[in-house]
Amino acid sequence: MRETPSLRSWAAWFLASMFFFYAFATRVSPSVMVDALMRDFALGAAILGNLSAIYFYAYGGMQIPIGLMLDRFGSARLLGGGALLAGVGCALFATADSVTVAYVGRLLIGGGCASSWIGALAVIAQNFPRRRFAALAGGTQAFGMLGATMGQVPVGLVVDAQGWRAALWSLAAFGAVLALLMLVTLRDRPASTGGSFGIRHGLRIALANPQTWLCAVFGMAMVSPIVAFSGLWAVPYLMQVHGLDRTNAAGIASLMFLAWAVGAPAFGVISDRLGKRKIIMVVGAAGVTILLGMLPFMEHASIGLLIAWVLGVGFLASAYVAGIALVRDANPEEIGGTVMGLVNTAVIASGAILQPLIGYVLDRHWAGTVAAGARLYSPQAYGWGLALLPIAGGIGALAALLSRDARPPVRSATS
Repeated sequence: MRETPSLRSWAAWFLASMFFFYAFATRVSPSVMVDALMRDFALGAAILGNLSAIYFYAYGGMQIPIGLMLDRFGSARLLGGGALLAGVGCALFATADSVTVAYVGRLLIGGGCASSWIGALAVIAQNFPRRRFAALAGGTQAFGMLGATMGQVPVGLVVDAQGWRAALWSLAAFGAVLALLMLVTLRDRPASTGGSFGIRHGLRIALANPQTWLCAVFGMAMVSPIVAFSGLWAVPYLMQVHGLDRTNAAGIASLMFLAWAVGAPAFGVISDRLGKRKIIMVVGAAGVTILLGMLPFMEHASIGLLIAWVLGVGFLASAYVAGIALVRDANPEEIGGTVMGLVNTAVIASGAILQPLIGYVLDRHWAGTVAAGARLYSPQAYGWGLALLPIAGGIGALAALLSRDARPPVRSATS
């Protein structure tokens, strides 16, 4: 890769990062539509959780195939085509007259966005020197978190002003424009030549490496408060437990993404300069677990304390970027896309599992209260449901403790 990246390389990274921005905006947008979707489709929390989480089923299910294709073919058509497919999914969701059509639209959005994160990592790997990897990956993470903020605050304003269908049409148009720009700008140049690794051999190497599994579990735990809390249940929690209106609830929830946007590049730069990943992972996971354990007991917390809690969780959880750098260090360069696909499959599983599982627990503790066609849940119900998050955090902290730093770069014996 280039020691002095060209302007085209920077443009490619920017557009790939904007795709991750878009992926997060579409990922979290249901969080500001919860009551409207419950009302229009007559849904409970568990079914709505599944409607949101089906994005993750499609996204996660595509990670390994996309990782393999990135290693063999490069990123341009995968990223451009993915953004276009996601835009089509948004348009279909916007026209849905039944929950079945909404499911299909959400499935297409998840499948289209599936290449966004590991595709951006492939763009970094093929255009920039390794010593910049963690910092640029953190920068891409920052774009994603800014996209999540857009998916809550501006999209929430559109939902309030014009309805959830208008918001989805706006997201559809954004995806179409982004797809065109990427198809024109990105080059289909493989991130690696593949070296001596065939697809099956590379997959076996990645799966046999304990660091791959530990980083996958760590990533799953660190992303869980983002996708399961801020990504869906934070807005209704803040509205129903703390009495906030939608705009203020979305604003506070989005602060977790903004804190991640600051923390990810910061941790990336520190990690690259230290040449160490594990210490950052351990500190981040331990801090996140402690903070998540406080949430079920914050029914009477002040707005200031809630804001501080949200910022703290978002900042510490962004240490996830150190795990991405560690797993890349610990595996041969030739299978970078495959490894990232495996790790991201587990990361996305956090949303696919926890969003509906929290919804299930909420429904189990629902007292039967309804307002304007939407279910209302008590603070106690939210306490039980959100208690799942510190459990996930603790598992991530254990994975971080068991991991070990590797010396980059790792290459095949014949490369």
